[in-house]
Amino acid sequence: MEVLVLCIDRDDDLGRKAGIESPVVGREANLEATLKLGIADPEDSDTNTIFGGIKVLDEMTTEGVEAEIATITGNVKVGLTSDSRLAEQLEDLISRYQPEGVIVVSDGAEDEAIMPVIQSRVKVNGVRRILVKQSPNLESTYYLLKQMFTDPKISHTLFIPPGLALLMYSLFSFLKYPEGAVISITGAIGLYLLFRGLGLDDILDESKKTLRGSLYAGKITFVTYILAVMLIVIATIQGATKIWYNYSSDIFYGYLTLIMIFINASVWWYVAAAICANLGKIIDMYLEGKRDARTYSYPFFIFATGLIFWSASVFILANNIMDFDITPVRSIQYLAISGMAAILIALTGVKLKSHISKQAT
Repeated sequence: MEVLVLCIDRDDDLGRKAGIESPVVGREANLEATLKLGIADPEDSDTNTIFGGIKVLDEMTTEGVEAEIATITGNVKVGLTSDSRLAEQLEDLISRYQPEGVIVVSDGAEDEAIMPVIQSRVKVNGVRRILVKQSPNLESTYYLLKQMFTDPKISHTLFIPPGLALLMYSLFSFLKYPEGAVISITGAIGLYLLFRGLGLDDILDESKKTLRGSLYAGKITFVTYILAVMLIVIATIQGATKIWYNYSSDIFYGYLTLIMIFINASVWWYVAAAICANLGKIIDMYLEGKRDARTYSYPFFIFATGLIFWSASVFILANNIMDFDITPVRSIQYLAISGMAAILIALTGVKLKSHISKQAT
């Protein structure tokens, strides 16, 4: 084959909105797919992208070029997950059709970010960007603002930081403490940017979906997840209270010591939360007749990790705080015993995992 017309849908609108699996190969299949997407969401620009690809295919065919069209989709988590899926589909198409080159059709810069991945695997003959022509009314400021408010990708990024800042400022103004507004605003926005930058928002979305699915399916994990969240809240409050008590005392031992105080006060609550969530999975798997060796071994590793963190915090605190309940000599014993116990507990988890895996096979 001379040319493969490649339409890119990086955030998988085709799959999420129209329920179509990719890659979609062939003129008729792509025409049917774009009609379904257009009916599902008439405003989606990927509809025009595929129509544009069909037009390019027809132009190639008219010129006597041996060509085919294919649409590949990524994932709603635009990034490594999406690009990996696009790369897998592209490699499959290349092995099946062995094109001499491709013409990439996209609706903008976001989809074209995949270009280095495509160029590393096949020759790119050209790029066609499909821009939708709009009427002057749709291009008005009202329409743009409306789109910004309704598009989660834009609204979540642009509106939450200013909203947090205004909320904090109004709260501290009401409390007649304007100095605290600067600290709270910078802290809140910093936490938000860190939250987004580390991808914790994706983890939170997945947790919400899992929790909702457990509720709808009537699984034990719904109850154990709620209990785990409550234990995490208790752990955080417990640790924060201890930090505040020691921070406001007459003797300040340093910030590292405060971190160790937080760990020492809260670690077993966090361990209990993690084990509780995992036990819910184990019970549901048992009721469904499923076996996953890794799930059964997780509580052992969680407990062993908690034991290490606790003993390490005890050792540091015993050697830095004068009136700590445990003496420095005793803290060394705790650290040594806890280390050996953690290894034995982890080995028990490995042994259990191996035993269950053998029974499953």
